[in-house]
Parts: sequence; C-alpha cells; structure tokens
Amino acid sequence: GPDARPFLQNLLTQDLDKLDATGVAYAALLSPQGKITADMFVWVRGDGLLLDADPTRGADLLRRLAMYKLRANISLADVSGQFDVLVSAEPFDSAVSDPRQPALGFRAVATKNDAPVASVDDSRIALGVPDLARDAAPEEVFAGEALLEELNGVAFDKGCFVGQENVSRMKRRATTRKKFCPVVFEGEPP
Repeated sequence: GPDARPFLQNLLTQDLDKLDATGVAYAALLSPQGKITADMFVWVRGDGLLLDADPTRGADLLRRLAMYKLRANISLADVSGQFDVLVSAEPFDSAVSDPRQPALGFRAVATKNDAPVASVDDSRIALGVPDLARDAAPEEVFAGEALLEELNGVAFDKGCFVGQENVSRMKRRATTRKKFCPVVFEGEPP
C-alpha cells in the first residue's frame, strides 16, 4: 500500500529513504528495549517492499508488524512460497552486492526455482558476521552486540525507530559489553 515505506521507516533501524538508490537495505525490527526481534533485507519490489527474513522468524515478524499496523494503508502477507533468496560469492544476473559487507557476496530475490542457492556460510563465519536466526534467540541480543552498526543495519541519522533510545544510548556511551566476533583456533577447537 501507499503507506508501506513510511510505516517501515518508523519501525526499522535502517533509513528506507535511501532505498531507491540501493534497491536493498539491511535492517532489523527491535523490541522497545533495543533487542533484535528479527533482522532482514528490505527490497524494493515493484510498487511495494519485500522483507527477506529468515523463515524461522517470518511468522513472528508478520505478527509483530500487524500489531503496529493500526491505520496505515498497507497490506501484509506471507509471500515466502512465491520467492527464493539467491546468494552467491560470485555476481549473477539481477544480483546486488550484500548491503552488510561486499565480502559477503551477492544477493537477489527471484520467483521460485529461478536458480540454485549457494552457501556463503564459510565466508560469513570467517568475517564474524552473525546469522541472528541461528546464533541468537529473538530479543536475546542488543543491536550493538549483533554488529548492526558495523553491518550497515542501523541509521543513527534517520530519527526514531522502535528501540532507538537504547541503541543510541549504548552507542554514545560505549556501553556495549559484548559483540559477535570470529574466533580462530590453532589446531582443533576444544
């Protein structure tokens, strides 16, 4: 609907006003306390927006967005059966560079069964980039702990979003006590 972008702009951590230039943005929906409920990629798709979230978080994300809907002229639907997310270390047709870090490869959203999905988990792990659907439970980690700033997932200059006060306070006061990071072992890990 016509209110889709302003609706998500007020909820998600990323500045969706910049979405037309990039076509995709990495963002998250936070709890009011600033903990990550779900991270996602926001894609411009025709006259609407498509949220690319982990399937294990999809139903809860849809439910939470519906709670915020109120009078917004939007429609929310689970269209996961219609699309595949394609990822690869090498560029391919319609792919864009991963908005988190170029070293993570390329992504695209396509209609079901357009192309195979390649795994980029090895490079993601080597770079210390968390997969928040596997590495943390919903509302377990704060945005700063999950490297949202380092992965271009939060815009501090856009104004308010759910959980913004705590995210901003933790950044300004440098009070993040822990963060995801890569660990390298010499020999076998314990």
